Amino acid sequence: MKQFTNGYIGNRVLKLNIGFLLSAGPGNSHETAFDVPAIRVADDVDLAYMRGPLRLSRTKEGILVQGTLHLGVETECYRCLDPMLRDVVVELEELYAYPIPKESEFSLSDDGILDLAPLLRAEVLIEDARGALCRPDCKGLCPECGANWNTTTCTCAEDHVDPRLAGLKHLLDG
Repeated sequence: MKQFTNGYIGNRVLKLNIGFLLSAGPGNSHETAFDVPAIRVADDVDLAYMRGPLRLSRTKEGILVQGTLHLGVETECYRCLDPMLRDVVVELEELYAYPIPKESEFSLSDDGILDLAPLLRAEVLIEDARGALCRPDCKGLCPECGANWNTTTCTCAEDHVDPRLAGLKHLLDG
């Protein structure tokens, strides 16, 4: 596997030659397993690792991809923005249509190459949209100065008064 200077392996390992399975006809299957270190799936999706088994089954509609993959998703806490690594378990069950129909999201061309990158990218983006916390009691960032309340304190909250409540604060202080 070729490793680039950025430390990631190219997404070529996600392109599986399944021509033998296409020519074998419906009812045949092939099992494979991934144990890949840092990989760039797409320009906007990097994984720290990808592990797990896949089963490729030939059906009359194409190739059915089934499996459970553990993906190391590099993301950031949605409260404090600290970088973090999440183990995301993705259950795959997707049909790669063959020959190419008009309404299929994933399909195979005549060259017999099955590209898992678009499927993995979609799964990771869906999972990442939910957001993640670095820990359950993450305090987040100060909205005024940006200090990380998990590691430091600030006096912004004490000094800041909502302008709509300034009159009430004046009465309470007076």
